[in-house]
This record gives sequence, C-alpha cells and structure tokens, in this order.
Amino acid sequence: MSQRNPHLYITISDLHGRGVFASKNIEKGEIIEICPVLVLPPEELDTIHNTYLHDFYFLWGEKEDRCAIALGFGSLYNHSYQPNAIYQADFDYNTLDIHCIKDIKAGDEITFNYNGEPNDITPVWFDKKA
Repeated sequence: MSQRNPHLYITISDLHGRGVFASKNIEKGEIIEICPVLVLPPEELDTIHNTYLHDFYFLWGEKEDRCAIALGFGSLYNHSYQPNAIYQADFDYNTLDIHCIKDIKAGDEITFNYNGEPNDITPVWFDKKA
C-alpha cells in the first residue's frame, strides 16, 4: 500500500537543512504518510556509511541487518527529542508509516525521534548531547 498526503511540503528548516511541513492542521492519530522503501541487502549495509545516503537510511528487518531508503518524504523528516510524529516500519509491505502523535498546526515542521521511540533521549549520531 502506498499513500501520499497532499498537505505536506518541503522547505528550509530551522532544525537542519530541509524539513517536512504541514500545510493544513493534522490531528493526533492521523496517518501523515506511508512511504515505500528501497531495501538494500545486508552486504550493502557497511557500504552505505561511506556514501551521502548515510544520513538518510533506516535500519531494516527484524534483525536490523539491512537498510532502507524511504521514498516520498520519508528520508527528509528531521529528528526531534520532542517529536510530533512517529515512524513505524512495516517489513511485510516494505513501507515506513508516519503517524501523528500530537496535533500539528498548518506551517509546523513534522518531526520524529530517530531513535524510534518518542521519549528516547539517547543521543543520535549527529547530536552527542541529548
């Protein structure tokens, strides 16, 4: 299944480079986007660390032995320790599903915690201070 929300746009982010923003209000519980992913085989996981895609991939699979690049806007959402969205990997359909966990107003940037859980304050690779 694939779904794209026409009420999303990309623009310059105060957080980092570009980001994904809402052009209309999105309510808690709504699906924001269902992003198909390109899954790379396990032998390419180490290789991706030496490419530009290093900052845009997701670990993939039950054993996290593969990586995936999310299409749509999936790889452009920025990280936050106070996110308004969460991502869920669907390994059966190879999608990354983005869900709203706090009401989002039109014009707000949509963020999720790169650690996977909204309250996980473990420092991510580019932010060694939580």
